[in-house]
Amino acid sequence: MTYELKVAGLTRQLPVCPLNETLSIAGFVLFGDVELTVACAKALLEKAPAFDYMIAPEAKAIPLIHEMARQSGRNEYLLTRKAAKAYMRGVFRYDYQSITTQGTQTQYMDAEDAAKMRGKRILIVDDVISTGESIKALESLVEQAGGIVAGKMAVLAEGDAAQRKDIIVLAPLPLFDGAGHPLS
Repeated sequence: MTYELKVAGLTRQLPVCPLNETLSIAGFVLFGDVELTVACAKALLEKAPAFDYMIAPEAKAIPLIHEMARQSGRNEYLLTRKAAKAYMRGVFRYDYQSITTQGTQTQYMDAEDAAKMRGKRILIVDDVISTGESIKALESLVEQAGGIVAGKMAVLAEGDAAQRKDIIVLAPLPLFDGAGHPLS
């Protein structure tokens, strides 16, 4: 079963993937789809508030933030990591729950990246927002670093997240029941 998504002037067929017996999601992955990544980056930049740096969570948002940096003429963007790396010093962290991954998730940020954010306007970018927990994690890390959240953006808002007014999105994405039918 698939869901037809129209976003940034393009149409894609997304697989509907069960999370459990009563809930399924449409699988949206930018990896490998250069045309979609370029179009979504352009559309988000057209709606973006003024910012000094962009930050995104590892991993599915990486192609998006990379293309947004390229299109905006910036040579740098920041990432949070799913695990602390040996090269990271003075690590900041935030723990949260995700709808697509069981158990507690953690986002880590290097103190060197944190220092760049101090007093700067930071644009938070993600591919899909569902519960909002990963965006909340990045927002907390930016604030811990002394950055100013200039805006929050995602390509898609899933389920109730589509009603949020504090996040700029390109399109809504429904949740599905266990049989793959859209929930109202």
